[in-house]
Order: sequence, then structure tokens, then C-alpha cells
Amino acid sequence: MRKGTALVVGATGITGGNLASYLIASGWTVYGLSRRPSQQAGIIPVATDLLDAEATQTALKGLDISHVFFCTWTRRENEKENVKANGAMMDNLFAALDADKLKHVSLVTGTKHYLGSFENYGSGTAETPFRESEPRVPGDNFYYTLEDIMYAAAERYGFSWNVHRPHTVIGYARDNAMNIGVTLGVYASICKATGRKFTFPGSQVQWNGLTDMSDALLLARQMEWAALAPGAQNQDFNSVNGDVFRWRWMWQQIADFFGVESGGCPETPAPLEEQMKAIAPEWARLAEQHGLVESDVTRLASWWHTDADLGREVECLNDMTKSRDYGFDGYQDTRASLLDLFTRLRAERIIP
Repeated sequence: MRKGTALVVGATGITGGNLASYLIASGWTVYGLSRRPSQQAGIIPVATDLLDAEATQTALKGLDISHVFFCTWTRRENEKENVKANGAMMDNLFAALDADKLKHVSLVTGTKHYLGSFENYGSGTAETPFRESEPRVPGDNFYYTLEDIMYAAAERYGFSWNVHRPHTVIGYARDNAMNIGVTLGVYASICKATGRKFTFPGSQVQWNGLTDMSDALLLARQMEWAALAPGAQNQDFNSVNGDVFRWRWMWQQIADFFGVESGGCPETPAPLEEQMKAIAPEWARLAEQHGLVESDVTRLASWWHTDADLGREVECLNDMTKSRDYGFDGYQDTRASLLDLFTRLRAERIIP
């Protein structure tokens, strides 16, 4: 029996793409909504821009959707504009769906729920490990806007909901604005090809402190579980792998995989956005030399987002007790997640 008819919003992204694959394999009918049609096997593509209310109405008309998995966002110049644009996307979605037929909506946000928005980063007062019971951080945050729109729609139409808060997500995706795994794979490959040291670009706090990450497929497992498990609905859940590590250890693991020399962590951060400012021609030569499928490094690496993650001046660690108490026992080795991703990127000629 089919488990349901899912609409994965953001089906070409790191979270949505991996979720769609998982749901298809698990027995769902999956529609994948994105601006460009998904080419992923098994997905029924729905191409539209959620910021265009009329186009969204047309694209979703007549679809009998039982479960929505909202895994997308759009970036603007400041958080007020982020709130406006991302809120409009979700408003347009609910206006276009036959919401009376919805059984459940799952929303993916993240650790900025506890830290504050990009422009107000680290303004939260929550101590690690972050727990779902922590209050919201004062100030604009589009995560909160998305939650509030979803809560209001759930009250209006009677569907259940979940919020999932991953940390930095590891998984396969291209053309993705928040992809630390692919970015580090590209960076290490450049270091190997050019003889540079593989230097940590972030802060001493991140280099020395404990942290965690989220495997995209583990997040997918939690999302399906929460949507179906009796008693797990109408709850917010952190979603991390379950192990912890220090970047000073993980960095060496990555360096060893690529056969490059680690440059450690300088006293003054060396952001990738600055280091890689003029690297495009070098990557194009590397792509031609090795027959890589993408010669434009900007379509692979999100330097700015990796800098933001690794440059934090606060410890980031998430508690999984609530999720365990409700019955989810998923676990993933973060080192294995990263090395498996690098292996796939090589096999598909994304990196040399």
C-alpha cells in the first residue's frame, strides 16, 4: 500500500532531494516542487516559483496531496526581506493547495532557531546542547514566520504538523546555497591540485569546540517517522546525527582522505570566500583536465555559507533527547557521511 501522496517543496535541494529519494523508496507517491523541473527518477515534477501566486495556483491545481514537506527557502539582502519573501512562499503554497485534503505538513528550519538570523547570528542566549523547549530569539527570523503561518493553517484546516531543526546538513546536491560537504570537497580538491595547505577557514571556537551535523538521509528518516508515528505529530524536533566531534579532529580526517596537508586553524580566520575569490579559472582548468561535469565552481561551492558555519564564535550542539523519547532512534556517523559524500562526488566526476 502507498503510504501517502507527498509534495516535497524544494525537491532539487540538499534536504528535499534526499527526502524525495527516501520517500519514493519507502513507498510514497512523490511530487517534487522546484523552480526547475526535477530530473530525479520517480519524482513527478512540479515546476513553479512559489513567489508567483498565480503560477503556483496553476501548477498545483487538482493535485490530491496528503502530506507536504517544506524544505526550501530563498535568501534576500536582510532578514526583514527574508521574512517577507519566505512568508509569501508559504502563504502562496497554502492558498494553492486543496488544504482540506491535507493530513500533515512538515517544515524544515534549523539551528538558527536558537542562534538568531544570519544578520543577528549568535544573539540567542540558549546554552548548549540546544533543546526544543528554548524560547525564540528576539528579532526577525524567517524560521519563526514560517512556523507561525503553518500553525495558523493547521488550526484553520485541521492537519497535523512537525518542525525539524537540523544543524549543518551533509548530503548530495548541486546548485545548492547551503552545502558544506560539496564545498569542502571542492576546496580540498583545489588544495591538492595547487599544492596549497588545507587550511581551516573558521574560528578557534569551532576548531576546538564540540559540534554536530545532520545527514540528509537521517533527516529524511526522521521526517517520515514523525509524520506517521502515533503521538509524534504537532511537535518540534532537533535532527542531528547523534555523534559529536571537534573540527580539529574531523579536518585531519578530510585531509587524509584527499591526501593533502592540513594547514590547521590560523589565529586569524581565513574565510573561503576571500581565499577562493580568484579560483574560478583554476577550477575550469581542473575540470577540463579531469573531465569533470561542472566547470563553474560557483555552481558547486557555497563559500559564504561554509564560512558562516565554521566562523561562528559560539558553540553549536543540539540535544536529541526529545526525539529519542518519542521513539526515533536513528544514528549516523558524521565522518562516514562526509567520506561517503566525497566518494560519490568523485564517482560522478563532480570533483577529481
